[in-house]
Amino acid sequence: MDSKHRSRNITDGRDRAPARAMFKSIGFTDADLTKPIIGVANTWIETMPCNFHLRRLSAKVKEGIRAAGGTPMEFNTIAISDGETMGTEGMRASLVSREVIADSIELVCRGQLFDAVVCVVGCDKTIPAAGMALARMNLPGLVLYGGTIAPGNYRGKDITIQDVFEAVGANAAGKITDADLLEIENVACPGAGACGGQYTANTMSTVMELIGLSPMGFNSIPAMDARKDQVAFRCGEVVLNLLKQGIRPRDILTRAAFENAIAGIACTGGSTNGVLHLLALSREAEVPLQIDDFQKVSERTPLIADLKPSGRFVATDVDKAGGIPLIAKRLLDGKLVDGSTLTVTGKTFAEEASQAKETAGQQVIVPLDQPLKKTGGLVILKGNLSPDGCVAKISGHERLSHRGPARVFESEEDAMAAVTAKKIKAGDVVVIRYEGPKGGPGMREMLSVTGAIVGEGLGGSVALLTDGRFSGATHGLMMGHVAPEAALGGPIAAVQEGDMINIDVNKRLLEMEVSEKEIEKRMSAWKPPQPRYPTGVFAKYGALVSSAAEGAITRPKS
Repeated sequence: MDSKHRSRNITDGRDRAPARAMFKSIGFTDADLTKPIIGVANTWIETMPCNFHLRRLSAKVKEGIRAAGGTPMEFNTIAISDGETMGTEGMRASLVSREVIADSIELVCRGQLFDAVVCVVGCDKTIPAAGMALARMNLPGLVLYGGTIAPGNYRGKDITIQDVFEAVGANAAGKITDADLLEIENVACPGAGACGGQYTANTMSTVMELIGLSPMGFNSIPAMDARKDQVAFRCGEVVLNLLKQGIRPRDILTRAAFENAIAGIACTGGSTNGVLHLLALSREAEVPLQIDDFQKVSERTPLIADLKPSGRFVATDVDKAGGIPLIAKRLLDGKLVDGSTLTVTGKTFAEEASQAKETAGQQVIVPLDQPLKKTGGLVILKGNLSPDGCVAKISGHERLSHRGPARVFESEEDAMAAVTAKKIKAGDVVVIRYEGPKGGPGMREMLSVTGAIVGEGLGGSVALLTDGRFSGATHGLMMGHVAPEAALGGPIAAVQEGDMINIDVNKRLLEMEVSEKEIEKRMSAWKPPQPRYPTGVFAKYGALVSSAAEGAITRPKS
């Protein structure tokens, strides 16, 4: 591939003198402009720990690009903190931001005619957004994850942000004091980096290494580890090699690569958001992938990583144990993945996984013949309540069936008020609707509610279902992404207070014990709700967004 296959059109020839004059005004030289121009998409933002350190990493990426013979040009996009906005109106912006970030990266790369791009990412939505932009453009490029935060320490125990959310519920229930809650709050997040369990950010980081868009072993290095600067520098060599070899994202994003990524989520007990984001990425890459495919891969993939939210360890422990390469090698040795898939290094999955080094005595990633659970953590349930499917994460600690009366709430806030006022009882099924991609809009995560339920001691006796999403830190019998959503006239809109809800994980079943005739009667009187936001970005998103079963991507209406 011509290393300046796109940038020539903006830097070369007599007619481009005005453009060169503008580049020179900000320090670029004639020598700089003869080299490949590599975009560096930086998702730095001064609002959260997840992306706070990315200026430092981006500087190292640019040093590496210059050393490898390219000219870097950095640009910023946005990010929204899921953890900080959880339980507020601001959380509606989170999933919407995925589309805005992908659009921003695509726009700048197309507008500035970059030859390749390195995307430096942190919080949840920045990771899939970067992959989506690469898939759309099919421009040589890679994704570098900023890394996980270190665990906090509370009275000798490692804790994460999950513990703070659950402490809120425990405090509301009178189980811990205000002073205890403040102490947990003060120590849970000791510095920069993304949330520390196998929550959505670390799940999607794992996905990027196993699908091949991130160099294997780079992402799992923690945020503030000195090795992170070293791998950021090495990204320059990787991206210039991609350009030299003409390797493009769609050469990497094959059906087999998607199945490798799903296996990575399943075997690590990863976030249900991985389903949503991989469905979205597959549609950008034009690779056939359906929600039922997650069930098929999960059923053949054992759970082998003992990670929070249900397990004992955090993401820094994965790095100490051998990192994502060790997980990749476990999967490869068990013939649970396709080792022939290509990665951004130009090497295959198998070649990269073969370099894994396991730390003697580590307990984080168990042997394949001693799995924590024989099947993976992802479960797709269907039934008269979710004809297009919903997603649950079953890590092996949850009960596998539940039957109870529906407690129906039209918003997350209403449900949270009921939980903290102790109006939810053992046996109940909390139903939160009109929080889907269109109805929210933005498909908010329900960690505040699920954390409060667990914190009050109801995690083992209450189930929850929603057309919204869950944080990767959610655990318990919780079903999200119920599709079709209520705002589209899905059956979840027909549920009434007290209806008996039956959940059977072994049968992959989610149903309300209401006849089809009665459901039809109720829905005949149903009217679509007025959009919560008639103008602005939320209105645009609500008008264009697809079902969660399609990844909740935005597409022009035909």
